[in-house]
Amino acid sequence: MTKLFSPYTIKNVTLKNRIVMSPMCMYSCIREDGKITNWHRTHYTSRAVGQAGLIMLEATAVQPEGRISTKDLGIWSDEHVEGLTEIVALIHEHDSKAAIQLAHAGRKSTVPETIYGPSPLPFNDHSKQPAEMTLDDIQNTIISFKQAAARAKEAGFDVIEIHAAHGYLLHSFLTPLANHRTDAYGGTAENRYRILGEVIEAVKSEWSGPLFVRISASDHHSDGLDWQDYVPYVREMNTQGVDVIDCSSGGAVETSIEVYPGYQVPYADGLRREGGVPTGAVGLITTGKQAEEILRNERADLIFLARALLVNPYWPLEAARDLNVKLPAPDQYDRAW
Repeated sequence: MTKLFSPYTIKNVTLKNRIVMSPMCMYSCIREDGKITNWHRTHYTSRAVGQAGLIMLEATAVQPEGRISTKDLGIWSDEHVEGLTEIVALIHEHDSKAAIQLAHAGRKSTVPETIYGPSPLPFNDHSKQPAEMTLDDIQNTIISFKQAAARAKEAGFDVIEIHAAHGYLLHSFLTPLANHRTDAYGGTAENRYRILGEVIEAVKSEWSGPLFVRISASDHHSDGLDWQDYVPYVREMNTQGVDVIDCSSGGAVETSIEVYPGYQVPYADGLRREGGVPTGAVGLITTGKQAEEILRNERADLIFLARALLVNPYWPLEAARDLNVKLPAPDQYDRAW
């Protein structure tokens, strides 16, 4: 049995393989109410038909002002639960597990409401200036993550991921590039971690299932964070009960990033070794053999696919063929593979 197509158990959840559909913003809530549409039903179910082990929904906002755009998915209201429950059921029909990424866009939000950040620093020259979050704002946001976790549980999701990457709210607290605070939520590395640690605890108060955190393991900037800076953070997350670190990078500020196949895999590798926690590798992983090498050499525990699954919902079936593995493909597709 190949590693890529071996099962992987996290707490009480077993994935049938190590292929994870990475969360990708789709900007398809056409009514701007954050609710599931037919497009989402088709998009996510297709990847489950294609045999990905875990289907993770896009960044889903815990507050209206926490949306990246007005067309983002939401989980800030009980009214969102019905549509999310339907998506989970559709994914489960095809023997895949369902995950949701809980998110707050922070200073990178483009919604018309007031937007928020750790400090009143706009993301770039074309962005709105965020309001510096008060202590009440911070506590209200933590409560929103907690309430979102309860709704995710009600909807039947198997996995929750907290979005602390790509320059969005929780990442912007972590990085000194965006956090210039001098109170308990800024200044030292310990203080900059505080809000993420409190969000993790708040989510766990409602959620006992597998918990992932997505991080930007490098800011790709000389004044920002690199993966070595994340080692103590990852160790703390491990102590708090986080099960998997999803290792992406960038997004805190506009900067040039040199990309090439597997360019982010060293972050998953390093943090897995130094942080003592399972990791997911993401970033221009395009073939089954490439994914198998990452897993066989113990550089990561899960393979997160974004562009590859966006272009080809049936990537797992192609990867299986590449690795000479016979998958129990749906009857409708079996003859083709």
